[in-house]
Amino acid sequence: MEDNFGRNIHYLRLSVTDKCNLRCIYCMPETGVTKLRHEDILTIEEIAEIVQAAADCGINKIRITGGEPLVRKGIIDICRQIAATKGIQEVCLTSNGILLPKFVKELKEAGVNRLNISLDSLNSETYKEITRRDLFDEAMIGVKTAIDAAFDSIKINTVLIGGVNDKDILEILELTKKHNVNVRFIEIMPIGECANWVDGRFISAEYVKKLAPQLYEVGTDGVSKLYKLPDGQGTVGLISPISSHFCPTCNRIRITADGMLKPCLHSHEEVSIKGLKGKELVETIRNTIYNKPKRHELNEDGQSQSQRNMNKIGG
Repeated sequence: MEDNFGRNIHYLRLSVTDKCNLRCIYCMPETGVTKLRHEDILTIEEIAEIVQAAADCGINKIRITGGEPLVRKGIIDICRQIAATKGIQEVCLTSNGILLPKFVKELKEAGVNRLNISLDSLNSETYKEITRRDLFDEAMIGVKTAIDAAFDSIKINTVLIGGVNDKDILEILELTKKHNVNVRFIEIMPIGECANWVDGRFISAEYVKKLAPQLYEVGTDGVSKLYKLPDGQGTVGLISPISSHFCPTCNRIRITADGMLKPCLHSHEEVSIKGLKGKELVETIRNTIYNKPKRHELNEDGQSQSQRNMNKIGG
């Protein structure tokens, strides 16, 4: 359906857990997080009802997120139910890759079409610095397993962090020479753990083009501008939520693992839908979509107005 500004909102990012097996510096505090209580998390039955209600409002694409969605008990059943929902045409999942070797076959069989894998460095020490976990080898095995499984699409997401992984950009670009994957470089956003970072941590997505001037533009893919290396199999996506916000073409809403509907990532506005059923659930989703903000507004300090860390929103 269309919102009040004529945008076609058809994409739902659905978080199924706030838990994760990594502790990335831009996502979670070093001391860890206060986990949601079991009774506060959406049940599998509630997720199924919410997804059908969302589909009734025109949502046809679901991305399953976390935390790390593969740590959620019953994740395959969740994927299967979502894929079987009338009106849902595409089921995607975002993962850090660690558990993909265990689940990749079942994910495909359950109806997951596409995978996004978060990978912020190809250097084991930098990876450890960013994730606060020594699991680089496991992540790389997960990436290879996913590529070998031949999903409809594999995207590798790299968050740009100045002074940390900017030296790894060219090496990550090389993945598109070896594999038919979409490597996406994402500007870090002033939300949660990143809200008070020094300016030097922010790198514009345009910096990637300066490092690799041989990149040539081939189009767009939702929020990303697409490029290719002259001898590349895959594509390079640049996502610029800060330097060049894409609010005019935003097509998504978000639902957190505890059942809060967020019409905009950076807004403080959240609408509780946990426990709602039937017509009330559909109307609440429909009204929230229609009243989606025109654009994200940062506060006077340039920080997100969202009150949550990314692990509690859904990446």
